[in-house]
Order: sequence, then structure tokens, then C-alpha cells
Amino acid sequence: MKEPSGTINGITGLKSEKLTEPIHPSLEHPPASVAQAGQPTTTGQTAAGGDSLELHFDDHRFFTELVGQHDAHIRTIEQALGVRIGASGSTLKITGAHAEQALAGKILGELYDLLKRGYPIYTGDVEYSVRILRADRNAELKDIFLDQVYISANKRTISPKSVNQKAYVEAIRAHDIVFGIGPAGTGKTYLAMAMALAALMKNQVTRMVLCRPAVEAGEKLGFLPGDLAEKVNPYLRPLYDALHDMVDFDRARRMLERGTIEVAPLAFMRGRTLNDSFIILDEAQNTTSEQMKMFLTRMGYGSKAVITGDVTQIDLPSGKLSGLKEARTVLADTPGIKFVHFSERDVVRHRLVQAVITAYESFNGDRTMPEPAAESRTIKG
Repeated sequence: MKEPSGTINGITGLKSEKLTEPIHPSLEHPPASVAQAGQPTTTGQTAAGGDSLELHFDDHRFFTELVGQHDAHIRTIEQALGVRIGASGSTLKITGAHAEQALAGKILGELYDLLKRGYPIYTGDVEYSVRILRADRNAELKDIFLDQVYISANKRTISPKSVNQKAYVEAIRAHDIVFGIGPAGTGKTYLAMAMALAALMKNQVTRMVLCRPAVEAGEKLGFLPGDLAEKVNPYLRPLYDALHDMVDFDRARRMLERGTIEVAPLAFMRGRTLNDSFIILDEAQNTTSEQMKMFLTRMGYGSKAVITGDVTQIDLPSGKLSGLKEARTVLADTPGIKFVHFSERDVVRHRLVQAVITAYESFNGDRTMPEPAAESRTIKG
């Protein structure tokens, strides 16, 4: 016998005896504001080839946004979980193994909830949702995606896209020095810049300073054309690109001219004290031990620093110890300093970037390559 189930995140209906796991365990008794919003319906049924799950949605506009253009969003879930999702009217029918059915239902229900809360869903968000909830089925997408960090120049909301990114944002809010360490594409620098711009716009700081070490990755600065500024500028271009993605070009130019935002090579930080500033050091794996200590001691009153880097992409000369690697050991237990580590699961670039990182990690893990011997040195204060 089937019996009526409760309303779950806008999904109300029936559940079969075999389908005992609720789609939204944490929303089995949703808050009144959610339950009253005009909800879809859930029905668990036994089909000819096994169990299926039907989701009935009450708002056609949100339903259209949920499935995506040409059903792209539900195709993404199908490919990721190995289920089949059929769409008819405002109903989705999910067939497949029980666990994957339940996960697909949870993903779709939580994405629908995000849409009703005003959060636009893109294909990338669907991919991140699958990754998050597959790793932790107790996670709540709204707790991650709705943590708004900044609204970019093109009106796009910048927010965390993974559990580690959420932890990173919270660490930056709570600590004055935060290290974000992990592979390329995990949002370390981008989120730090969004947090810095948000602090600047709220007058929590008076200046935003972005810096990078000018370390050659196979080229020599001396052979590049132009004066020193022109030689160094290509190393800073990624920071300008991220800045212009968040702030319109004219406004960014004015802020750069006034010195409200400063983009400079790390060497230019020596001898300075930065008060009431949000300071970001990017590509920190290419700092030496002395440079890292120099940077960390530039902080003045009311300042916050975020240091980002990938210890698998060090371009220092052979035998040079990375300042980021050393800081990870030296400062690990220092109160007020937080380390957040990212993995390939946090990559928010093209889906193949995650595959590339995983493949290289696996390849390097199968080889025994000795690390270069660290230089012994005395660090002068």
C-alpha cells in the first residue's frame, strides 16, 4: 500500500514501500516559509523494470530553469549518476538504482529550492551540486551557494561552489592570515579577490593590494622587451583579468589610479607597512623563504592577508626551498592563522581540468622522485 508522504522542499506526494529513504532527510519537515511557497510533488512508484521516482513541480517557470536549455541540466545528472530522467509537462521521472535515484531526487529538489530563493542555476552549478552531494549526502546546497561573497560587474553572484570553498570563505572572515593551498582552478585567488572587493566596498578596509612573485617559468626577464614595468606586467596579468571580471573597466581604472587597488610584484612590498589593507599574495609557491617572511611582516593594523599557491607547480631554481612549503610547516599551529587545503574535487574550471589534475597526481604518485634538497640558511629579521 502506498501512503501520502509529507512536503519535502516543494515536493509532495507518495512513496513506495521499497523507496524508504526520503529525498530530503533534512527537509522532511521544512520551515513554513518553504512549505508555503507552492510546492512540487514526489511519488515513488514500482515500474516494470524496477523502482522509479516521480517529481511533480508546481511552478512551470522554475521547472524550465531547473531542467535547463534542451534539458542540459538533467542530462548532466544522468551522466554523472547513471540514472535515466524523463521529462513530461512539469514532471520528472527518475529510474535507476535506489541510491542514485535518491541522490538525483535530492539534487533536483535542492536546485529547485535554490531557484525559488532567487539563485540562478547554470550547468556548472549542477556539476558542482552532484560533486558536493555525492561526497556528503547530508550537505545542504543552500548553505554553500547562497553564501553571497560579491556581485560582479556583470551582475553575477560570486559564491562558494564546494565545501572547501565555503570553509575558505569562512576562514577569511574569521582570521587575519589565511593560506589557500591547492591545484589550479579551485578558486583560491578568485574568491580571495571577491572577498577583498567586498571588504573594500563595505569600507572595512581602505586599500586592496594584489601581488605576485615575478618568477620565470622557462623564460628570462632580461630577454623580454621593454623597461622593468613592462617586463613584470605579464606576470601580473592574471590578477588584472580577475579584477576586470569583477569590476567594470572604467571603475577599476579609477581605483587603480587612486591607489585604492594596487597590483604589484612582490619585490615592491619590501620596506612597506600596509595598514587597513586587504593583501593577497598569489602564486606563493614561487616565493623563497625570505620573501615569504618579508611579505607576512608587511601587515599593519586593521589588515588582512590571504596567501594562495599550488605546491605542485613550483618554478623556483633547483635546490630553492618554497616559502609556501616552509610556511605550511612553520606556521601550522600559530593562533590566528588558518590553512585551507583544496583538492581536484574543488576545481571550478572546465570539467577536463579536474581529470588532468587527477591524472597527473596518479602519474606522479607512481613514481619516486626525490625532492630537491633545501638550502640551509639563516633567516635575518
